[in-house]
Amino acid sequence: MVAIVYQKDKRSGITYAYHSISFWDKEKKQSRARRTLIGRVDNITGEIVPTDGRNRKKAEEKPPINRGRPAINSVKRTFFGATYLLDAIGEKLGITQDLKQCFPDTYKQILSLAYYLILEDSTPMYRFEKWGILHKHPYGDNITSQRSSELFASITEEDKQRFFTLQGKRRVEQEFWAYDTTTLSSYSETLRQVQYGHNKEHDQLPQLKLALVFGQDSNLPFYYRKLAGNIPDSKTIHRLLEELEILGYSKVKLVMDRGFYSEYNINCLYQNHVKFLVSAKMSLNFIRNELDEIYESFRSFENYNDNYEFYCRTVRSSWNYTQKRPYKGDNLKESRRIYIHYYYNIDQAADDEKDFDRKLISLKQELESGERVLQHEKLYQQFFTWKTTPKRGTQVMVKEESVIEAKRYFGFFALITNETMNAVTALELYRNKDVVEKAFGNLKERLNMRRTLVSSEQSLDGKLFVQFVALIYLSYIKKQMQEKDLVKRFSIPGLLDKLDVIECFEQPGKALQVGEMVEKLEQLYYDLGVTPPTSL
Repeated sequence: MVAIVYQKDKRSGITYAYHSISFWDKEKKQSRARRTLIGRVDNITGEIVPTDGRNRKKAEEKPPINRGRPAINSVKRTFFGATYLLDAIGEKLGITQDLKQCFPDTYKQILSLAYYLILEDSTPMYRFEKWGILHKHPYGDNITSQRSSELFASITEEDKQRFFTLQGKRRVEQEFWAYDTTTLSSYSETLRQVQYGHNKEHDQLPQLKLALVFGQDSNLPFYYRKLAGNIPDSKTIHRLLEELEILGYSKVKLVMDRGFYSEYNINCLYQNHVKFLVSAKMSLNFIRNELDEIYESFRSFENYNDNYEFYCRTVRSSWNYTQKRPYKGDNLKESRRIYIHYYYNIDQAADDEKDFDRKLISLKQELESGERVLQHEKLYQQFFTWKTTPKRGTQVMVKEESVIEAKRYFGFFALITNETMNAVTALELYRNKDVVEKAFGNLKERLNMRRTLVSSEQSLDGKLFVQFVALIYLSYIKKQMQEKDLVKRFSIPGLLDKLDVIECFEQPGKALQVGEMVEKLEQLYYDLGVTPPTSL
């Protein structure tokens, strides 16, 4: 027999209706009932509203999921000035379009998290809800800590590579690209690439490395990758060239510091037809040999640059190129053209000599006192002779020829390149490389990357990507501030705070209304290459 049975849930106060079918249980020899939920009882009408058992409408009655900004169904007043700036930059640089193409379902959440990282400094992710309520942002809804973790884990390597490719095509391929790495210390014991290695900040923690490629004219990043913390810089070039080839960039120009110099790397750059500008150590034989040929005439009037207050000169030389050819079973050896740019700074030479003399005094005192340091043994042998007698103790004599030889190259530094340019142009290109170092500062300080706090590989990869997206915005803002001389008046946080006071007003069925702003704020937008916001 079928009947409808009503039962009230004491916790929620909701009354549910069930179909109850009575039957005889032969084993227990008693009457039993089997119940099937119909729905909940409306307290006002008494009608039974179908549910799935958890006070939700059946799936067929669910409204379609809106993955974008929720429709405005209430009156809202939110801060708009800074997020509007980021919206405009995203459209101008193609960030929004490229993210939408690569992450059609989640790009608005990625943008909102990137905005949050930019505007809230190093505030943890769980504070997003408070920020999101007060600001107008692309996603327009709350992103919980759990949801942000899920989002990070959903970002795939394939989608990231597509984004790099799209962004790279927007850059000028003829410009030099600065390449460098930084270390990120981590407390995690589960990340496989977190290893002990040479830490650039002298932290005693294990680390992973982050490599960045920046356009020197655009001052914008377009590619990054993470690698194990114990990998030296000089071992990363071959892999970088492979990945740039995959992204479709075979003819590139790289600027790197001397940590990336090795014969193997230079051969790789030649083999891949890559233009390069690399700092080289003065201790290298071929660098010293070429300088020795022009040493006596180097500090002549013709070689002095008044703008930079140093002497400079370029030497055309030859690189002994070697390439292993497994398919032929031999080694190809050729001579390739290379240019060495030499620079001499007389003030730096004086400082180097003072430091060196202080070091010699310290080494001499160690020998005389008998308190020798194991790590200094090679220096003792290189610069001193000594003898010890019972009466006079240890007598230490300086090797004058060795000291003169060591001081010979003080104040000099060298750059090598396979592209024709003068010494001043080469130096300016190399000094512009600090765009990467400044970007690392932004990444660590403003984007909460001083310590990596994630514990899974997928979450780390996704969080790094969102922070990389945020770094593009910060790099653009910084460049505009420098070009318009705003850096004397504002820091990046200070400028964004100025704009963040501008409000907008939203209400159902009405156009967006933007709050009042003074002329100085309007001018800031123009200085940043953006048209000020207006009511729609």
